Amino acid sequence: MLNRYIDLIKNFRNFDFENGVNLHIHSTFSDGESLPQDIVKKAKEKGYRYIAISDHNTIDAYLKTEILKDEKVIPAIEFDCWCNSVFYHLLAYGIDVNSPALKPFLATTKKQTEKDIIRLFSFNRHPKKLIPAIHEAGGIAVLAHPACCTCLNLDSFVKKMKNYGLDGLELYYPYSIRLSKLFRCASNEQIEKLADKYDLIKTGGTDFHGKIEEF
Repeated sequence: MLNRYIDLIKNFRNFDFENGVNLHIHSTFSDGESLPQDIVKKAKEKGYRYIAISDHNTIDAYLKTEILKDEKVIPAIEFDCWCNSVFYHLLAYGIDVNSPALKPFLATTKKQTEKDIIRLFSFNRHPKKLIPAIHEAGGIAVLAHPACCTCLNLDSFVKKMKNYGLDGLELYYPYSIRLSKLFRCASNEQIEKLADKYDLIKTGGTDFHGKIEEF
């Protein structure tokens, strides 16, 4: 499962996510407003060291462009998932975008990648099957913005996901910007303690969806 992308991610620290590493970006291939090529170009202009375009349920940004030729780009995807009655997002990093293991879990229509109720209920991606598929594709599985999971016992959920093979938690995330102040969520400190408790990799990104001028 180990590859150069995974080695990079394992060695990132808080400083990196504040200075030139952004592993959570969406493009026009899902619900973002910027072309992946423009995102890569802008990242270069702004001095980013590494980025990951993690579109919802699709890897078309990699299959239909040549952005993976850039060494700054780490292949990724963000899956919309259900585990019993819990809805959450699972990021996959360092995947082989040509791996057949991922195909059963990918969107088959554009609607299944956009801000639409169809996207939320398009698949039953249970972690028991999805996480091994991510590993088979050479990647690691990371629970996205875990502090947003307010309707459950987060410790128990992370423990369950770890048993399914979860590799990491998205720790560095702009909750104060992305979420309403009325939305109560766990703190980054709590997430960091969980990552340490279950020996999980810590990742981070801005969850960017906007116009290229805002990147």
